[in-house]
Amino acid sequence: MKENEFVVITATEVHLQHANTICNEMAESAKARGTGIARRTSEYVAQKMLDGKAVIALHKDGRWAGFCYIETWSHGKFVANSGLIVSPEFRNCGLAKAIKYKIFELSRQNFPNSKVFGLTTGLAVMKINSELGYEPVTYSELTPDEEFWKGCKSCVNYDILIGKDRKNCLCTAMLWDPVEKSKEINEKMKKLSHKSSLLDRIEDKLKKSAKSILPFFAVNSKILQD
Repeated sequence: MKENEFVVITATEVHLQHANTICNEMAESAKARGTGIARRTSEYVAQKMLDGKAVIALHKDGRWAGFCYIETWSHGKFVANSGLIVSPEFRNCGLAKAIKYKIFELSRQNFPNSKVFGLTTGLAVMKINSELGYEPVTYSELTPDEEFWKGCKSCVNYDILIGKDRKNCLCTAMLWDPVEKSKEINEKMKKLSHKSSLLDRIEDKLKKSAKSILPFFAVNSKILQD
């Protein structure tokens, strides 16, 4: 299948019918990977849809194809794009990437001042996060919200996390910090401005040089004509 066979949009009440199926697939997928995520109820997923904090992918024939939702932590200082799932029949066609880009865009629209973070063991997700501008960080850079870390209890690696005083585990922590990204943009703009200014000065010098050379050529041309 091709990516253009799907539409990836913000979920609404129209999509509530898919909530139970999505929850079941999340649980099955986590079991298959050998890792755990906090089990979400269909009511929880449905509420995310109603709140405009979820993205759903649909096949052109109307079947649900993928899903992801937004969670906020530490009073909105941190945002996580959670529960990324693609229906088994629609995997390996670039849909996960399209969903990640859409949910990241939605997160930035709704929470422009929040840090966006994620924990993952999946290489594919890490690559997508890197493309979006996430940076690998230590766990200390993530939300200290206890409710978030309670979600790790259902993971088979939870004992490892606790044994390491929650400083690291098998998951890679990645973070998109709006403040740091703003600094990066400003630095790039300064460099571009400096380059532009330098080019302007070089161009000005070339013009002045050309003006000083023209009389010389004019005189010599007259001599040759004489």
